[in-house]
Amino acid sequence: MDPVGIDRRTLLRLAGGATVVGGAFAAGIGILPAQAADKSTPKRQFRAMWLSSVVNIDWPSKVGLSVEQQQAEFIAWLDLAVELNLNAVICQVRPTADAFWPSPYEPWSQYLTGTQGGDPGYDPLAFQLAEARKRNLEYHAWFNPYRVSMQTDPSKLLSTHPARQHPDWVFAFGGKLYYNPGIPEVRSFVQDAMLDAVERYDIDAVHFDDYFYPYPVAGQDYPDAATYAEHGRGIATIEDWRRDNINLLVREMDERIHALKPWVKFGISPFGIWRNKSTDPLGSDTSGTESYSAISADTRTWVKQGWVDYINPQIYWQIGLAVADYAKLVPWWADVVADTDVALFIGQAAYKCSSGVFTDPEELSKHLTFNSDHPEVDGDVWFSAKDVRTDAKGAISTMAAEHYSKPALVPVIEHLGGVAPAAPQAVSVRRTGAGAQVRWTSRSAAKPTSYAIWRFPSDAEPTAADLADATYLVATMRAEARGAQQWTDTEAAGKPYTYLVTAYDRLWNESEPSRAVRS
Repeated sequence: MDPVGIDRRTLLRLAGGATVVGGAFAAGIGILPAQAADKSTPKRQFRAMWLSSVVNIDWPSKVGLSVEQQQAEFIAWLDLAVELNLNAVICQVRPTADAFWPSPYEPWSQYLTGTQGGDPGYDPLAFQLAEARKRNLEYHAWFNPYRVSMQTDPSKLLSTHPARQHPDWVFAFGGKLYYNPGIPEVRSFVQDAMLDAVERYDIDAVHFDDYFYPYPVAGQDYPDAATYAEHGRGIATIEDWRRDNINLLVREMDERIHALKPWVKFGISPFGIWRNKSTDPLGSDTSGTESYSAISADTRTWVKQGWVDYINPQIYWQIGLAVADYAKLVPWWADVVADTDVALFIGQAAYKCSSGVFTDPEELSKHLTFNSDHPEVDGDVWFSAKDVRTDAKGAISTMAAEHYSKPALVPVIEHLGGVAPAAPQAVSVRRTGAGAQVRWTSRSAAKPTSYAIWRFPSDAEPTAADLADATYLVATMRAEARGAQQWTDTEAAGKPYTYLVTAYDRLWNESEPSRAVRS
């Protein structure tokens, strides 16, 4: 840091009656270790909710809405995210081999207009992304790789649908149609279809959920014996071959995403149990369904091989549940990611409050309290948006009051790189009718993507320790494209405060703090 001012305190008058506060930042004091921070107000914590489009779970709420109605609904979801101090949304844009953008590979989704291939009259993905940017929310585009339809009759698909053009690519199972993961051309096609969105839109992440091979159905087996015979690659068993098919999808997607755009994150939200300890000594102390065998998802390998940037296991069970205890699964996943460069976010079942499975209104809050004792856990994602809004038993509002009382910055995934911008400059504060207007400029070769505004008592001389958690963090905002940046503190009417600003690149690498300025 700039050593000027180590042994003196300087008060310089700025326009609008503000003063610059000298002190510890000028002295080069570093940020304190994480354990010195207040765990109840973490500085960095991924906070997101899933917005599901399949069968219109969350958005759009039903088919056939006008453009204006669809857009108003989506904005309301983002406003809820902001209200809860979330910092990301995970939006389903390819629920059933279809698209929420004008894809050259697949038809418009039926969940927009009620008709597969029906043009909604605008670009939903572009709209969603732009609105998320306005609120400085990360936008994770959620794709389902292999599900083709929620029913089994191919003739009900659009005549130009790839599944109609290549009927040998598809099989029916459990009342739905799926692309066959064992066919190399299928694997290549679904990657191309998803990567089209990565190439054409400035998304922050590609996100998969837990659907790979279909979940088991009693008395049925996948109709892929002939595919194994043709494309078995010498793998000894069909079960190992299926897992290898999914491993290839994951590894190749990781490689292709980062070859295209190195900064785009790749994350997967698998079923919460990899294997049980009774099956594999490396497994968790659980006795539930195993993703390893049930859906051919070898999730532990994905982490250990570094094929994902974050893993987001759906630990949708309560603390103390015998078959799958939340308090046993979180430490297991924390151990899996330890000594890797993969971030860990926990999938949380808000829907189980709505359904009545979670009877304790404090259950979700207790989950986050438990997480705070496991530093490997970098945040949480809530399923799904409608259950977040419903707030059954007050479980979400209780959790938010106890854990999301302050904004939080998105955690840095270090191996993705990035460059921290220079500290914001020329910070000033002036009083307006709306409150205290904080203004600053940025003269950084690494142009900031966003900023955080920190507010302290008026007589404070902020130190590095004050930035170790979010106690004084009041807002984040997206950087304006050009000119001076500004943010208005509408809660500051008649109250004096001290402010400083930090800057971030798109991967959330943090600048040195600006000088503190007193209003």
